[in-house]
Amino acid sequence: MARDLLEAGMPPVWIGGEISNLTLAASGHGYFSLKDGGAQVRCVMFRHKLSQLPFRLQEGMQVELRGQVTLYEARGEFQISVGEMRAAGLGRLFEAFERLKARLQAEGLFDSARKRELPAHPAAIGIVTSPAAAALRDVVSTLRRRMPGIPLILYPAQVQGEGSAQQIAGAVRLAGERREVDVLIVCRGGGSIEDLWSFNEEIVARAIAACPIPTVSGVGHETDFTICDFVADRRAPTPTAAAELVSPNREHLTMQLEQARRALERALARLLTDKAQQLDFLGRRLTHPGSRLQAQRERLSALSQTLRLRVRAGFEQSRWRLQLAGSRLSRHRPDPAADAQALRQRQTRLQQARDRLLENRARQLAQLAATLTALNPDAVLARGYAIVQKRDGQAVKNPAELLNHEKVTLRLAEGSTEARIEHPQGAQPELPF
Repeated sequence: MARDLLEAGMPPVWIGGEISNLTLAASGHGYFSLKDGGAQVRCVMFRHKLSQLPFRLQEGMQVELRGQVTLYEARGEFQISVGEMRAAGLGRLFEAFERLKARLQAEGLFDSARKRELPAHPAAIGIVTSPAAAALRDVVSTLRRRMPGIPLILYPAQVQGEGSAQQIAGAVRLAGERREVDVLIVCRGGGSIEDLWSFNEEIVARAIAACPIPTVSGVGHETDFTICDFVADRRAPTPTAAAELVSPNREHLTMQLEQARRALERALARLLTDKAQQLDFLGRRLTHPGSRLQAQRERLSALSQTLRLRVRAGFEQSRWRLQLAGSRLSRHRPDPAADAQALRQRQTRLQQARDRLLENRARQLAQLAATLTALNPDAVLARGYAIVQKRDGQAVKNPAELLNHEKVTLRLAEGSTEARIEHPQGAQPELPF
């Protein structure tokens, strides 16, 4: 609640003082106190704001900052969240810098779409700087070390003081008109914001934006930012880094060239080996026309001999088949006399077989008749025997099967009669009456 009241009740303010108790955290945030002769206040500048400063924060630095009054609730501390900061006494330059930056950005001079790629292997490199500048020595030394064969063209210009912005813009325009280099470095060493101010002038920014040659800005140190950095196609943190951006590395190229040479040697060796093998193969297949004709004559002679043998064998086989067919025809040709004689012989054998079969069947029949006669019960009855049968027709085999006074039938050879059974007294049960 208190924090909301502070932030809503007090708009962002500009204050000035000396930085003390500075702590640059690993997170990228900056914590410090801003003090003057009579008071101090805790301040925090978060990483995304701190990284945009054109200078490095240092203990004891006099600065002017714009921030939001707020409350750090975790410790209950009153503090200012810093949004903008400038070195004390340089407010006019910073404001001019910000105004020009905003205007050029609105025009699209900073757009990434208009940035051009740097040539990978420039034929010549141009440098816009002072002939007496240490930055020139650093750039030349780096370029000679990395790729000494690339020509360097200096477009001299004063890089500090009155009239320097016009000279820098003129040198850039001259390089663009001559078109004698493939990439252009605009550089100078580090310094204060006043020392670097020539590269914040609009005339320089527009000359670089209009230059038909890809440009690299290498102004100041890594923490220094100028309008030139935003307009150029690439920004380098230092002049040396700019030289490294525009020049290929000779050692790296030499290594790549050696690798390509070795790969080419291996490919050529493989090609030669393959072609040698192909030549040997074709050489083995290549024969003299006379030898080929002789081989064809020999093959023709062999084929002719084979044809004669096959024709002769075909004739012999046909003749043998004809003889075989004649033999078979002669064997199967009808002979009426022989067939009649064979028929008479078969008829005689058939009659003889019939007679033998009838005699055998007559003997078997006589034997069966004799056996049947022997087994015929009537024959037994003819010898004086009788068959005792009960009323149901069942023959009696044991006297115990009969009851006393039971009527039975006696079957004799020439008829049958009835009888009544009389057992000895008490021998059999009586027949009930």
